[in-house]
Amino acid sequence: MPTGPRVVVLLEGRSDVAAVRAVLRARGTPAEGAVELVDMGGVTNVRRHLVGLVGDARLRVLGLADVAEAPYLARALAAVGQPVRSLEDMAALGFHVCDRDLEDELVRTLGAARVQEVLAGLGLLERFLAFQRQLAWHQRPVEHQLRRFAGTTSGRKVLVAEALASALTTTQVPPPLAALVDQVGAALADPAPGPTVRTFADRADVELPGPP
Repeated sequence: MPTGPRVVVLLEGRSDVAAVRAVLRARGTPAEGAVELVDMGGVTNVRRHLVGLVGDARLRVLGLADVAEAPYLARALAAVGQPVRSLEDMAALGFHVCDRDLEDELVRTLGAARVQEVLAGLGLLERFLAFQRQLAWHQRPVEHQLRRFAGTTSGRKVLVAEALASALTTTQVPPPLAALVDQVGAALADPAPGPTVRTFADRADVELPGPP
């Protein structure tokens, strides 16, 4: 029997890993051993990871990125022979892009009231209320405040991302994250997943996004 992961998911950082793991767990996806969630330490490292993975026909390689980082992802895919010209092309290859970032997707999906309930459960609500009173933030929309608060420290970002993802119902998962975990499940269910990515190289109209 083959050993090692069958699916590799490339993620920008530890908070994304925590959120994806929480949704996979909630869906009952048998990720242990079969799925490797990779913290790339930033999307600028995606090309190095892709180059090291695409030659392994046993693996299905997927990914998630912020919209501002999509050009890096597009250039990395082009470098491994997978040129794309749109976010839809990326998604078809298994690489999904969040509107702003994953924290923003989670906050908008859950809503401000539910997010504050989650913060209360983590013992962070009073800190958030103090953050709201800061001069630079007190007049901002509460969703913007919540997103910023969640990302102010590295440890808090991981903790909050995992908690927010765990608070999602099965019908609430943001579209990029839902599409990603659906593809993880499909790859695990396929006994012969085939190539890591499928090509758009025969298209004559490809235009890569410009620099971020």
